[in-house]
This record gives sequence, C-alpha cells and structure tokens, in this order.
Amino acid sequence: MANSETSGDDTSRPWQSYHTVYTNAKAGMDGVDKEKVQRIVYEMSKGSKYFENEERKEAYIKQKIENMRAQCAKLTAADISHYQKVADKRILELEATRDLSRIWLHVDMDAFYAAVETLSNPLLKGKPMAVGSMSMISTANYEARRFGVRAAMPGFIARKLCPELIFVPVDFKKYIYYSDLTRKVFQKYDPNFLAASLDEAYLDITEVCKERGKIGGEIAEELRAGVYEETGLTCSAGVAPNRLLAKVCSDINKPNGQFVLPNDRMAVVTFISSLPIRKIGGIGNVTEHVLKDVFGITTCEEMLQKCGFLCALFSLSSADFFLSATDDEALLYQKLVDLAEMLSADMKKEDLCGRTLTLKLKTASFEVRTRAMTLQKYICSREDILKHASKLLKAEMPISLRLIGLRVSQFNEDKDGITV
Repeated sequence: MANSETSGDDTSRPWQSYHTVYTNAKAGMDGVDKEKVQRIVYEMSKGSKYFENEERKEAYIKQKIENMRAQCAKLTAADISHYQKVADKRILELEATRDLSRIWLHVDMDAFYAAVETLSNPLLKGKPMAVGSMSMISTANYEARRFGVRAAMPGFIARKLCPELIFVPVDFKKYIYYSDLTRKVFQKYDPNFLAASLDEAYLDITEVCKERGKIGGEIAEELRAGVYEETGLTCSAGVAPNRLLAKVCSDINKPNGQFVLPNDRMAVVTFISSLPIRKIGGIGNVTEHVLKDVFGITTCEEMLQKCGFLCALFSLSSADFFLSATDDEALLYQKLVDLAEMLSADMKKEDLCGRTLTLKLKTASFEVRTRAMTLQKYICSREDILKHASKLLKAEMPISLRLIGLRVSQFNEDKDGITV
C-alpha cells in the first residue's frame, strides 16, 4: 500500500503489506482511514487460522505474479504483435454481439439487515450498529462503516475499530418478511425479476418503459419510492443495458440514490473505460493483484490497451472474460478458474492427487448445494480440475450464487481433502 509515512521498507510495519477483504471499501466507507483499519486488522488477526490462511493466499499471489512476470519477459515483439491482432479481432467480434436493446435495473437495499433492525428499534437510529456477534458480522449500518466496520468482519475486530459499536443478533425471519414486501413491488415492474439475494434483484424494465412511456431513470425513481412506501426502507438503483453494468451503477450513488447509464454505445464504452477493474464482478483479490502488479492495469481502459498481453498469457476463456466482462455465466466461470488454480497449487505443494471433486454452492436464497463426482483417475492439474468442475457447475445453471467453493478428496495418500 502506498503511504506517505512509508520509507519503502515494510519490515518495521509488516501490516502495510497485509491486504484482506476487510480493507476493501464498500458504500459508506469512502472517508475511512484505510491505514488504521489495515493495522488493526493485522494486529487483531495475527496468529489466528484466518491470518494463516491470508498469509497462504498472499504467498500464492506473489508466486503467481512472479511466474506471470517471467512469462511476460519471454514474449518477443513478434509474439506481442501476433496476440494484439488476435485481441483486436476478438474485441470486434464481441462488440458486434453487444446488445443495447434491453433496459436492466439493479436494485440494492441499503444496509438491509441493519436498516430493518433500526426500523424495528428507532433508538438505534444514528448510532453505529452491526448485525451479528463478536465472532462475525452480517452487515453494518453507515454510521459504523465510517469507522471501517463492514460485513464478514469478526465482531471483535469491529469493536476495536469502533468501541461504541452496538451488536444486534441476526433475525432472518424478520429480513425475509421485509424482503417479501420489496419483491411485491419488484413484480409490478418485472414479474420475472431475478432475485440475487434477500436484498437485491435484477429487473428487465424494457417493456414497462415502453408501456408507460417512461425512461429507465423515471421507472427507477418510481420503484424506489414504492419500496419506501411499502417497507419504510430505502434502496439504491442502477439502470444500464445489461445486468453487470446495472449492478455497478447501483453502487455509485449509495445510499438512497440511483445512476443511469444510457443505452448508447459511446456512453457505455466511456463508462466502462473509467471503471476500476475491481468494480467488475468476477475480478477478485488474486486477479486484481496480478493485473496491477504484472501489467500495471488498474482500469478497464488500461485492460483494453494491454489486451495483447492478456491474450498471450491467459487462457482463451479468461482473456474473453477480460475483454467482454458482460456475461453473468462468464463471471461464475472466471471464479471457477481462480479456484481451480488455487486448489491445484495447494495440491501440488503437498504432492497430492485426488479422485473425488466436490463443488459447493450457496445460492442467493441461502440454499447450500453440494455436487460431487468420483473420477477414474487421480487428478491435480488446474486443467483437469477446471474441466470437471465446469461440468458440475453447468448442470446447475442458470443459478444466482452467494458462494462457490471446490474440494478434492480421496487422495493417493491417506489424508483429508483440500478445500478452497
């Protein structure tokens, strides 16, 4: 992390190189002292299993970056020229298939669980509060987020960041009740809306815009007002030509706001170009670090500028994902690619091969699904893991997920399975 106090040597401040999900900004965390959060998370996590796992992932990322840099150094001018032509051709093909005829609306409730609890107990209003316990937080209100408190953070770390933090226990019956109320509103605009979780949904509002003679922004305002009237809760919305962009847009003016991306090719290209790569669903911590530290890519525009390198060094499916980044199934597949690579690296480190591959899914409605297959031969390579994991995932499509994981067991040695 770049820092005004850093002299270039992190040995006296080891926390400066400790990057976790807890230090990634969410809506309402713009003014957070990230350096302070990073230091406290490091100090409070040190020695824990979580810390050990983060160190393992950090080592994996560093090794991946070194390997990618070595491959990059071997590319000749002729190689780069060839792959640039491949990339340019693929971009033209993808552009030709870009559909700007639909109007999608992504609606995201604002700090949903926390907002429901405040509605139930008005005394919580204006006070930093988190839904969860000292062991784990489900969500935090915007007052708490100003201190760096966020979802999926252990409560004991959150309390260190915000000593005045109030904890409220999780009450799913209550959240499901209010979620059902919001969905009654959504159905008025798209009877076939896609629920991504209890607090967010995707609506195709193309037809309702035509029928009512209104533009996407007007429908979004009307829907948000309807949600508030029905529930007393606020939500944010994004309107765009596809679901991925609509989701990005809904985060821009949170909380209780909206953003509209016109169905215009130039507007879409301009918008995408300015986006940080981490805003694209499917680009996680590992991929972000690789793109940034190997290629200097931090925005989607830079990704397009260096597309020749991406085609040269990544698989065809990964390169396609980077160049398009608009297909929901591609997002899940890209996540599977990352998991297969991490799982393979762990297995090779332990010199293991396994025969049983298990795919674990947690759906948007919190249903947990486990799918497994036992193979004729032992596998450990990224390619083999990905090939069979893709078959398991394909059988579940279409699906909206909160979590995806892979596990290999039944090894050639008598050991427990390895999971990522």
